[in-house]
Amino acid sequence: MTPKTPVNRIWSLMLGRRQLLKGLGVAGSFMALGGPGRLAEALAADSPATGTSSGDIPRRALGKTGVQVSALCFGGAHWGRIQDDGEAIRLLHAAIDAGVNFFDNAWEYNGGRSEELMGKALQGKRQQVVLMTKVCSHGRDKKVALQQLDESLRRLKTDYLDLWQIHEVVYEDDPDRHFAPNGATEALLEAKRQGKVRFIGFTGHKHPDIHLKMLSHDFPFDTCQMPLNVFDGTYRSFEREVLPVLNQRGIAPLGMKSLTGNAEPIKQGIVQPEEAIRYVLSLPIASLVSGIDSPQVLKQNLDIARRFTPMTIAEMEGLRARVAMFAMDGRYELFKSTNRYDGPIGRQQHGIS
Repeated sequence: MTPKTPVNRIWSLMLGRRQLLKGLGVAGSFMALGGPGRLAEALAADSPATGTSSGDIPRRALGKTGVQVSALCFGGAHWGRIQDDGEAIRLLHAAIDAGVNFFDNAWEYNGGRSEELMGKALQGKRQQVVLMTKVCSHGRDKKVALQQLDESLRRLKTDYLDLWQIHEVVYEDDPDRHFAPNGATEALLEAKRQGKVRFIGFTGHKHPDIHLKMLSHDFPFDTCQMPLNVFDGTYRSFEREVLPVLNQRGIAPLGMKSLTGNAEPIKQGIVQPEEAIRYVLSLPIASLVSGIDSPQVLKQNLDIARRFTPMTIAEMEGLRARVAMFAMDGRYELFKSTNRYDGPIGRQQHGIS
């Protein structure tokens, strides 16, 4: 029996996948297609993989919002660690000039530096981008969440966000905390009513059951962010369990951790960057959030996006089979199998050192 320590409390979720999927209304299509992986693949085959573009970077629909976003989303975490402000700003401007229009951030990234730096970089360019940041209340109340929103707006030098997401829903009790009276989900709705945000969503990287628990509530999420990579299909798979639900409901799926968070499989030669990114872009997602901290990484990812063609189902199956022996225990997805990738505020809120 698995002990219920803070590290693995996620294993004790009471709602099973099958029960959740029935409640979410996708069980019929799920079984008719032979399971979750087949449903995701069928949706991938039916979904336009490119769409309109600017600067040859593909654009895709952000769910049912009516907004088109670049298939690559410029991540704010890695970028915010660049020490030279001028270098960081030039890198972001190069992404915009290349056709990237979707930008990611979070209230807690690099102690607020990521938001402040992006606010500087977007002066005079705000209307060219779809700007997203995240609230990092980690289960604290609506008041804390709305205070963070105002601080994010000040740092980003804007009076509204295109997308505001609950950050890092990764612990078993997080959905209950966020949906409790006076919780973060109430803050999302209040911010939308006030006109401070256009769209709302949530993110997480630990276990698909936690995402499904969030989605079991009748709540108008516009987006949902989750890890998607070639290893995910074998271990705690968001592609198999969550992606079909999002597509069924018209919630825009946002991918992240396409290189597993630390690019270790790339360094070890297990997969190549292009096949890893191409795999995720071949899934029915709106955009892939990509960590970009240098001109070299930006050029690599832009080149991959520009020459992107969707993988066939056979190619995707072959790639998953090739890495399966490395994927079974989460050794390359430590954000799922350990607490190393959990943010400091969330760890503190849940009593984890």
